Amino acid sequence: MEEYKYKSRRKFLRDLAGTSAFLALYSFPTELLANNDDYVKITILHTNDWHSRIEPFPEDGGKFAGMGGAVYRAAIINEIRKIEKNILLLDDGDVFQGTPYFNFYGGELEFKLMSKMGYDAGTLGNHDFDAGLEGLIKQLPNANFPLLNANYNFNNTLLKEIIKPYQIFIKDGIRIGVFGIGIKLEGLVPAKMYGETQYNDPIATARVITDKLKHEEHCDLVICLSHLGYKYKDATVSDEVLAAQTQDIDLIIGGHTHTFMEAPASIKNASGNEVLIFQVGWAGINLGRVDFFLEKKSKRKWSKHHTVSVTKKTN
Repeated sequence: MEEYKYKSRRKFLRDLAGTSAFLALYSFPTELLANNDDYVKITILHTNDWHSRIEPFPEDGGKFAGMGGAVYRAAIINEIRKIEKNILLLDDGDVFQGTPYFNFYGGELEFKLMSKMGYDAGTLGNHDFDAGLEGLIKQLPNANFPLLNANYNFNNTLLKEIIKPYQIFIKDGIRIGVFGIGIKLEGLVPAKMYGETQYNDPIATARVITDKLKHEEHCDLVICLSHLGYKYKDATVSDEVLAAQTQDIDLIIGGHTHTFMEAPASIKNASGNEVLIFQVGWAGINLGRVDFFLEKKSKRKWSKHHTVSVTKKTN
């Protein structure tokens, strides 16, 4: 039977060797946090733009030969779960479309696999409307996790009161607010597919939601699942723009532009504080990981991050 592995066995063993070894990799004084009851570690695992890539890319000598695959990603996630107790597994949309699996099953297999992997939340990408609102609703019972979006108004559609703007998770006393922001569907998706879904300004929406999460819901971490795209040469709203023109977001998990990032970008927000933006390509080739360390009393936070390459073992 084939086994999964990280990009290299050394990296796999290093990443999964245990808390003390894991902390020792980092440049900030995380050795002070290891086995320290004054701090909580929150591990964020994330994917984007899966595009129905159920199986690894074929071993045909191509650029991504042998990479990706739901089985291998699930195995890596399970190994991380054996070590880390406070995990959130999140997806940034475009789960649908890209292989015959979607054409035949309409998204059923994708959502069932994500449910088996234990995803905590996801958001909607433009391709998740490719079977129309009816097709999306048909598959939602196969997802045992919420799909979040704050800037699509579904009041005049079948999705009314089904898609939540945000979700709050509590891990070891840490309140984590997760919300979704979607790209403008007009011009990307045939109008008949999204019906009377109304698009609201993502920046204005994010300002309202983050204020609520931070000051009313008292969240210690705020995470945005953004399917806007990392950055553009024109004035199109992107993750970089969203980060710079809002406040209180700690991490933007991005999608849509299929941007391969080895580590998150750091942007100063409207208050001069750091926002991380992370996107890990497409097709399930990579799994993103961000570890936050929060002091229980002050809620001061540190973070470290990397990508995990999902590859078939061929020897």
